[in-house]
Amino acid sequence: MLRQSYQLKLLQKLSPQQIQLMKLLQIPTANLEERIKEEIEENPALEFELENNSNDDSYDLGENSGDGEDGDAVGEDVELSNDSAEKVDLDDFLKHEDGDGNGYDYGDDYYGGGDNERVATPARVETSFHDHVLDQLGMLELDERGHKIAEQIIGSLDEDGYLRREITSIVDDLAFGQNVDTNAEEIADLVQQIQQFDPPGICAVTLQDCLVLQLKRMPDSKPVRDAIAVLDKYFNEFIKKHYDKIQRHLGLDDDDFKNVINIIIKLNPKPGAAFAITNKAENYVIPDFFVFNNNGIPELSLNSKNAPELRISEGYREMIKAYDRSEKKNKQQKEAVIFIKQKLDSAKWFIDAIKQRQHTLLHTMQAILDFQRDFFVTGDESELKPMILKDIAQLTSLDVSTVSRVANSKYVQTEYGTYILKYFFSEALQMEGGEEVSTREVKTILNDMIGAENKRKPLSDEQLTDMLVEKGYNVARRTVAKYREQLNIPVARLRKEL
Repeated sequence: MLRQSYQLKLLQKLSPQQIQLMKLLQIPTANLEERIKEEIEENPALEFELENNSNDDSYDLGENSGDGEDGDAVGEDVELSNDSAEKVDLDDFLKHEDGDGNGYDYGDDYYGGGDNERVATPARVETSFHDHVLDQLGMLELDERGHKIAEQIIGSLDEDGYLRREITSIVDDLAFGQNVDTNAEEIADLVQQIQQFDPPGICAVTLQDCLVLQLKRMPDSKPVRDAIAVLDKYFNEFIKKHYDKIQRHLGLDDDDFKNVINIIIKLNPKPGAAFAITNKAENYVIPDFFVFNNNGIPELSLNSKNAPELRISEGYREMIKAYDRSEKKNKQQKEAVIFIKQKLDSAKWFIDAIKQRQHTLLHTMQAILDFQRDFFVTGDESELKPMILKDIAQLTSLDVSTVSRVANSKYVQTEYGTYILKYFFSEALQMEGGEEVSTREVKTILNDMIGAENKRKPLSDEQLTDMLVEKGYNVARRTVAKYREQLNIPVARLRKEL
């Protein structure tokens, strides 16, 4: 049987413009200019504001263009009819003009600085790890076939310098990709030769092999031979720091064994990492905000040098003006002006979105500055108050998700250093006296206690918990373990030193 029923649903839908605004809000200053350039490539009605603009271009909405200075001759060879096209509302595009005729130009009030100076971001020239190793192939006497095999092996190395691809897979890659017939023995022989390249330890399969290769490149001595023996026979005990067992089996006294361990810990576990090319945004932090201390009063400014001034294309505006002045409008002209109107709508919205982005960034950062004013004045980490996203959302009347997008990947430069905005957010921890302190303060004290401990007898999590409780911080052992892991500090056994 057929049944008819009613169902009520409450849905929240975002328009494409709102979604794009949220995406713009997440972009850090370092990547904003690239995003703007992408938009300009997609929308010809949007362009950078230039110091000297030329308005000599003429545009035609019809089949032929006239030479009239004021555009009256546009489409004069096309027969127009009074009722061939409906009226298109163009008021939105003709009324937003300043004295220069440039609509939607926010100028110096928005972007800051009136000298139109473009600050060039320095770029570095890098040599990749694979290029460095390939340059050393000339030291091997290889024919063309052997050179191809060696290149395939080097190309199979990861960024840390390890050969983690199976030799049989490399054989298959050469057979199917380059039509080179080889075998595992020939590959293994070339691998041994490449292992003699710089940096020492490359082309190893495991960490153990990598460290042993580096030791074998050192001048021969008893401590080096003992270090090789430690890694060859007692590698598992070494990584677990069961030093007593290793020392007893090798029959070494304390001083000799300490020299052996010092040799091993100075080896490089990732020989290729020094050449690794990482994300430029991670290497070069471009602050989104600047906070200056003006006689004890922190002042906030927004880094807007990486947000170029934008404007509506004058050429597209002239097209709209020509269409509006024309008394007779045919269907072809109407279709063209509708297309132009869509591009102008998109350009205007994008400029407004950039402005809204900057306003939201400033509004949110100002709230963070007011909340953590004591820190920005003194630079003392202990002055940081417990602060969560909801606190800033309430101060700014913004949604928590919006505040989260602002805090994500944004940096502020102060006279005490450059900080990611997430640094200022932390949970609250209640002390014995009922006072609330930031968990960051507890982490700082925990880090100081571990730094001052006796490395021969590191403090356990239970001991650290007792010490914090004595200081008035009411924390559990599992909380101490969580904070220790967040600080990237290993357990007591792995912190032990000789």
